[in-house]
Amino acid sequence: MPESNVAEPSDRNEGEVSGAKVIAQALKTQGVEYMFGIVGIPVTEIAFAAQELGIRYIGMRNEQAVDICAEELGNNVRPAVTLLGDINAVTKQLLEEFDKIPWQYPPESKWWKTLREKMDSNEAASKELASQKSPPMNYYTVFYHVQEQLPRDGFIVSEGANTMDIGRTVLQNYLPRHRLDAGTFGTMGVGLGFAIAAAVLAKDRSPGQRVICVEGDSAFGFSGMEVETICRYNLPIIILVVNNNGIYQGFDTDTWNEMLKSQDATIAAPPACLLPNSHYEQVMIAFGGKGYFVQTPEELQKSLRQSLADTTKPSLINIMIEPQATRKAQDFHWLTRSKM
Repeated sequence: MPESNVAEPSDRNEGEVSGAKVIAQALKTQGVEYMFGIVGIPVTEIAFAAQELGIRYIGMRNEQAVDICAEELGNNVRPAVTLLGDINAVTKQLLEEFDKIPWQYPPESKWWKTLREKMDSNEAASKELASQKSPPMNYYTVFYHVQEQLPRDGFIVSEGANTMDIGRTVLQNYLPRHRLDAGTFGTMGVGLGFAIAAAVLAKDRSPGQRVICVEGDSAFGFSGMEVETICRYNLPIIILVVNNNGIYQGFDTDTWNEMLKSQDATIAAPPACLLPNSHYEQVMIAFGGKGYFVQTPEELQKSLRQSLADTTKPSLINIMIEPQATRKAQDFHWLTRSKM
């Protein structure tokens, strides 16, 4: 990308440019004049940045839906407004109407004020969780220390349930096309494939550019043997396994052992629980890479620093966190309810 299209700060503290502004600048460079999106994190930040550059942003609500299949309208939530048709055709028609009647939601409205206040409260809650120093760590503590050392031009791959969701709000990418995850699909098993593809590209076009793949312990299980592929091609990918001994939640070793005293694991162990303190780093070591087992913020900082400094081989950092750790409380049940 030409230098004129990328904002490079002169000082990390004073002139830092957010990833949202970089995205907005890239869209402006490509001639984008209108944006549609469901308001929420991180869409809101991008919308603010786009509006500053003169791009017209149309914030949609979940109650509105466009679908080419009538049976799917209202399948997720009951919509107040539905548009039946091809998304491309419907979007074109909407843009034509906005050209006739220029309109922008008032930036000083009560709705925007409430939204900004909510953003500030969410940020404060995340910072409070990240400030916890005593082990075992939680998601926010882990991501806070990882974010501190992330290379500005690095590729960030994230995969998992809480791992991906929380990681999206804490781990920042500052350049376009440098964040790879499952998006709204929640697909599991794609993380290491994404990381391999990014590392091959980086090795060919920009040697030294790092790929950091952040995996939940359950997510790692879907394609963990791709570690052999990573080592076979000697791709210096850094894999972080955020390990809470389960899918969403697990048990610590003492609770696990006590539970199995009375019954067999097939009866007593909840299906979402995994074996406590599994040493996933040994998988990387088995194929010739470097492995680290960490339990404290200090161990995490040291192992990540060493991994970033070594560009000759891949590494895996197995990060133990509180088995019952979860995300901050959610206000809307549809964010966490089962779709089954």
